[in-house]
Formats: sequence, C-alpha cells, structure tokens
Amino acid sequence: MKLSICIPVYNFDVRELVFDLKKEIDAQNIDAEIILIDDASDTAFKSINKELKNRVKKLIFLEENIGRSRIRNLFLQYSSGEYLLFLDCDVKIAGKNFLWNYMSEIRRQPDLELIYGSFTIDSQYASTLRNRYSVEREIFFGSRSYDFSLFKTVNFIISKKVFEKFPFNEMLTEYGYEDFVFAKLLEQNKIKFLAMTNPVIHVDDTSNAIFLGKAEAGMGSLFGLSKNPQNRIFIKDIKVYKAALILKRFGLVSLFLSIYKVCEKKVRTNLLSENPSIRYFDFYKLAMLLRKMK
Repeated sequence: MKLSICIPVYNFDVRELVFDLKKEIDAQNIDAEIILIDDASDTAFKSINKELKNRVKKLIFLEENIGRSRIRNLFLQYSSGEYLLFLDCDVKIAGKNFLWNYMSEIRRQPDLELIYGSFTIDSQYASTLRNRYSVEREIFFGSRSYDFSLFKTVNFIISKKVFEKFPFNEMLTEYGYEDFVFAKLLEQNKIKFLAMTNPVIHVDDTSNAIFLGKAEAGMGSLFGLSKNPQNRIFIKDIKVYKAALILKRFGLVSLFLSIYKVCEKKVRTNLLSENPSIRYFDFYKLAMLLRKMK
C-alpha cells in the first residue's frame, strides 16, 4: 500500500513537519511520498520551504491563492498513492508511529475509506480564542468513533478512489465549513469512516482579532451555502444555522440584532481579551450570520 502525504502550505515553515515525516518513513521503511503545494505564500516562506525541494516527491508553488477546497483537490493530479494523508501545514507530529498507526488500521480494516486522526493543542497558545474553541468544540477526546460530525481537515487519510469520486466543494472559496460539507457528502454516500486517536499537535498562534475576522468570513460562507437549496441538506445540522432559522421563523431576528448592538462593544472587548468566553463567541457568530441573512 502506497501513501501520498499531501500538505497544503500557506505562510508556514514546514521543514520540521517534513523532517519528522521523513524520519518515520525511513525508519519504518514505509512506501510513501510527500507532496507540498504552496498556495501563494509570502516570499519569505517560499524561500524557507524551497530548502525541501530534494526531500519531497513534489514541491509546487502556485502563483495565485486558490483556497482551501481547490488546493486539496489539486493533490489528485500529483499523487500516486492508493491513500492520501492530508495534514495542515501548521501541525507537528506527536508520536513516532504516526504513519504506521494509520496504515496498521487500514490493514486491519481494509474496507475503511476515511480515517480522521484528530489533533491536540500546542500548550503555549492554549489561552487564545481559537484554541479555546478547539478544546471545547472540536477536539475528539475518545479512542474510536464512527460519528462523521467529528471530522476536521487538519489530519485525515482517505482512499484515492473515494476522493476522486467525492472531492471538496470548490464553490466554497472563503474560510469555513468546507470540512463540514465534505464530511456530510461522504456520510450521505455511506463511505466507511472511523475517527481514531492518532493526533497531530496543532500549532495555531492566530490572534483573537484575526480569528474573529475568520469567523465572520465563515458566516459569509455559511450564508452563501444557505442560498442554494441543494446545499441546505448539508448544513441543516450546523448549530448556528439552526439557531438563526429558529429566530427567523418566530420573527425575532430584529429583536436579537437590537440586543446584540447594545452588547456588541462588551462582546468584542471580551473576545479580544486574554480570557475570551466561548458563549460570547457563539453570540457573535449568530449575530454575524443574521446580519447577512436579514
């Protein structure tokens, strides 16, 4: 079984990640290739990562940023493995048997078509809004599960045949929800899925201010999806979308937004502080979505 390790890169030094992967590949004699596609990073990061040219199978630099969905689909053109392992560029390998754990699971259950390995948080950034949200809402703390709602794009392996048939939705060009829609598509088509404990360490130093901007962009993506009736089956279980529909159904949107306007300064001050509240973040996201839907 050959493995293609696919790493979309944007403004991050991936040398340590590649070195650690190569170390395991060589030590375990794993049949694997590493492919890097840079999504129009700044010149400084391109220069740093060019050092990896002779250590990976392919190193591709895009002239224009094509976004999170399109760049993942692009790996299909360059990969030769039967399985594709996707890793976000801002992760570290947590254990010496990371690749072997995935491959052992596939050998044990050859009908598996998608495995999600989860992630942990780099402790030095644990107090940021981004990482608090991950700990409370995103990280999978169990050992094994078949629940598709756990899926994130940070660390997963997929059969190439399945990925060719069900790629990411390239209509999603802005930040947010491409992982949720992708997982829903695969779940609808009864793809054999497993979430297991094989984590990477997510080194996300995103500031609270930048993360709020990304969250607002994510609400824009969600609103864009909601305008197409064909997409609604994919997003109907997203909590913020369900809350927005309830308020809309009962004619409470204007009242909610009026209350939010009074509290907005307080909410933003909290979310930009060193002790941000996830409940305030929920409040913020719902307000951003309703402003777009109104």
